[in-house]
Amino acid sequence: MRIQHLKTGLLFLSIACFVACRNKDEKFLTTPTNASDSIYYAQGFLLETHADYTLLSIINPWNRSKILQRYVLAPKDADLSPHLPQGVVVRIPLDRTVAFSAVVCGMMNELGVLSSLQGIAEPQYVAIPAVQEAVRAEKIQDIGRASQPNIEQLIMMEPEMLFSNPVNETGTENFNGVSSPTLPCLEWMESHPLGQAEWIRVFGRLFGLAEKSDSLFHATVSAYNQLKDKATQAVQRPTVLMEKKYGDIWYMPGGKSYFAHLLADAGADYLFRDNDESGSVPYSFETVLERAEQADFWLFRYYSPQPLDYQQLAREYANYTLFDACRRHKIFVCNTLSKANYYSELPLHPDWLLADLIAIFHPELTPHYQKKYYVEL
Repeated sequence: MRIQHLKTGLLFLSIACFVACRNKDEKFLTTPTNASDSIYYAQGFLLETHADYTLLSIINPWNRSKILQRYVLAPKDADLSPHLPQGVVVRIPLDRTVAFSAVVCGMMNELGVLSSLQGIAEPQYVAIPAVQEAVRAEKIQDIGRASQPNIEQLIMMEPEMLFSNPVNETGTENFNGVSSPTLPCLEWMESHPLGQAEWIRVFGRLFGLAEKSDSLFHATVSAYNQLKDKATQAVQRPTVLMEKKYGDIWYMPGGKSYFAHLLADAGADYLFRDNDESGSVPYSFETVLERAEQADFWLFRYYSPQPLDYQQLAREYANYTLFDACRRHKIFVCNTLSKANYYSELPLHPDWLLADLIAIFHPELTPHYQKKYYVEL
């Protein structure tokens, strides 16, 4: 998810600058020579456009001083340059691909390139009608679980690219026995909502749709920032509790996480923001109760064929009723089963979720808005 294009010294200088800037609210995270290569929010990739190829570098999110892989994207309708840098040569636009996540399918759907999809892992979790129809018609093959795909199937399909979805560094390598290149899709490691959205630009380069992908991204940025500006008009910032316990542990979004950014931009005071974690942070129930008993709102996601209500929540765990938000019926939930497009839509459209959050915390700012994902319990 090893190559040298510039001189070694310049390469390490570039990476050092990238790392130094990663936590700053700067306009660009890189200083490209080509304006179309500018990276605005994402921390996980770099672009470098040349006359006869584009260099795509995937940053290692577990060690951001390193590059996981470089891809040399060269047009199919032109001869390969004899002076290409080192890297995995990928002829673009791609025509035959395999996806390992709903997010990738969502990005491809936005670009209008689902016709290139030959196979997909765990298609039951991809709520895109065109994908479901193609799977039923066997135009898209079910390759099994993302963690254990059918290798023989992948070899027979001969895709031009596998879009993997690794959950750790060891999962970023190519699949044994499969000659097709693998691109680790690590948008989920981005801590800023617009950083996730910016990965559409990676797919735009791979499918020869750079201009379209840039346009989609900038439209999302504009919509998101307009909503963020609207939220600043709120007089108060309500306090918020997130998620619910799993077993004995309550996993809370970290203070630098995707959702923590959304809550702040929606004009809310997230009670567990006092850490630098971008992933989930485990807490005991007692710690959560001590800190968030008087939270104004409580939001969580769940996955169930049946809608949840307050009585069921209390039966699930009686001590949930100790929270003010439960007693005052200020709980908002998202059933990711009934809102099936939640995971495929939101990476490119965090503005849609931001609009929901503003409507929950500050309904006076958007009085006619109909929430898309979260509803009152």
